[in-house]
Amino acid sequence: MEDLPEVLLAEIVQRITSTSDLNSLTLVSKSLCEVEANQRAAIRLGCSLFSATETLSSLCSRFSNLSKMEINYTGETLSFFSYIDDSGLSCLANCKKLMSLTLNSVPSITSRGLLSVAIGCNSLSALHLIDCKKISSGEWLEYLGWNGSLEELVVRNCNRIRQPDLLKFGPGWMKLWKFEFESKVEIDDMLGFNDPLYDVHNPSACDFLCDNLKDLRLVHIQARSELRLCLLLEKCKALEKLCLKYVVSLTDNDMIALSHSCNNLKSISLWLMPPQYVADDNDFLYIPSVTDHSLQVLALGCPMLQSVELTFHEGTFYLPDIGLTLECVRILIQSCQILVLVLNGADFFDDEGMMVLSSSPFLETLELAVNDQAVLASLRKLPKAQLDQFTTLWSQQAGAVSVESKHNAIGQVVKVVFGCASFVDVAVIDPAIVFIIS
Repeated sequence: MEDLPEVLLAEIVQRITSTSDLNSLTLVSKSLCEVEANQRAAIRLGCSLFSATETLSSLCSRFSNLSKMEINYTGETLSFFSYIDDSGLSCLANCKKLMSLTLNSVPSITSRGLLSVAIGCNSLSALHLIDCKKISSGEWLEYLGWNGSLEELVVRNCNRIRQPDLLKFGPGWMKLWKFEFESKVEIDDMLGFNDPLYDVHNPSACDFLCDNLKDLRLVHIQARSELRLCLLLEKCKALEKLCLKYVVSLTDNDMIALSHSCNNLKSISLWLMPPQYVADDNDFLYIPSVTDHSLQVLALGCPMLQSVELTFHEGTFYLPDIGLTLECVRILIQSCQILVLVLNGADFFDDEGMMVLSSSPFLETLELAVNDQAVLASLRKLPKAQLDQFTTLWSQQAGAVSVESKHNAIGQVVKVVFGCASFVDVAVIDPAIVFIIS
């Protein structure tokens, strides 16, 4: 084995995809160990009974060409485990080719350790921070904004990184193509929030460019804060995918700004908050956040739109006005080539809604979470040609799962599934294009 040329050894290593097999292979010969170490590009670390700092230092010394590192302590709560701290994370500064770093539920790392990585790893282009309780928006964010090359930034449930802190990223916004920010806040705590310092006429807070941003996901944020959603969307000229999940104070104005700026938008997912209400003469006046007008301007301003998801909070089920009606679905289908449509909690969808769908020649995937009996009755009214567009029909009802297979007009197998307990059940049955009623 030691006499084999290095090129052949490298070919052997490349053909082995299992991490455990690669680890076993390195015990066969010293040459294989060296070749594998030079080719190892990604490592994922969890908890260890041994010194985590020494382990990471040893790995960084051995694998000099690392480009991707993930440290994941999700679900680990045992006190006798060793966790990586700032001194251990600083070892990554020696990995000059590191391009992607993910820290998931790492309890001991602070902003100081992250700053050492930002300074040492000049090639870092993707950073994911998930459930990191001690990391705040210190110098690391400002340093990466002014000196880094980040193209992908994901921040989820990091309590010490607040929405206004993102402004420190400065010119780094210009380089980003993917950004996610999720705040760990209960929905009930967000209801009725209004920022008393909010000034709609002050645009200076968002004085930066993000022309390259293509993928934006914002969860549990406040649209009216220092980092204002309306001004942010106006700057995302290249945006293709947008997810807004339970955004406080989201209004039609935000959607109008989106339609005017993001002409390349292909996918949008809106998880809408319950309408706010005010008391007037012992009566309640409900004020929805988004109305049909939003979807109308979106359909006209974003002709490339192909995927739409509308999810309504469970608190809207018994309200007289949730803001959106069947008219918004009609406008979207008539104005855009919608391939995927998801309606969750849309109680306005009925027999007429099914007839609206029958006029769509492009729809391939439909997911509905509404009243089963009403939708099933309406489903029978759809023309056969419309049903032949789909490959899977799914309805969530009480009872056992039954599957009926047939062929549609283009020869694909269609599976009609009744009684699935969850979306996961259907995914196992058929990963192809789906038509879902739940």
